[in-house]
Amino acid sequence: MTTPETPKTIHHGRNLKRLRESLGIKQDALAAQLGGDWHQKRISTLESKEVIEQELLEQLAKALKVPVEAIKNYDEDAHITYINTFYDNSSNQSTYGLCSTLNINPIEKWMEALDKNEKLYEEVKKLYEALLKSEREKVIMLEKMIDKR
Repeated sequence: MTTPETPKTIHHGRNLKRLRESLGIKQDALAAQLGGDWHQKRISTLESKEVIEQELLEQLAKALKVPVEAIKNYDEDAHITYINTFYDNSSNQSTYGLCSTLNINPIEKWMEALDKNEKLYEEVKKLYEALLKSEREKVIMLEKMIDKR
């Protein structure tokens, strides 16, 4: 909460993260939208910066399809109030109607867990590489069987 004595500090990176999350956009999806040399870790690093350069803010705003001011002045309390007002005014919808828009992708949740646990990610990566090696060996074996015909 801010008072006249304690002005609200603006943290561009935190605002970017909250806005991105409220829009339901993952870091890697935002990086893909930005193209070029953007990647998930760069977005993550950017979200920790207190001040983001104007040019980057403009790129990010364009990718998120919001005005630059939305990132600069994002107010989570105002956003939550807006959402609550929206749902309070839509009381004629059934509970089923509200829940029908819920879309949870288990693979995305699994990938989020992997992002948080580097060791688990490395284990899964090793297993995936072993699986690929096995599949390649099967293909070679099948090709040899076909050639013998």
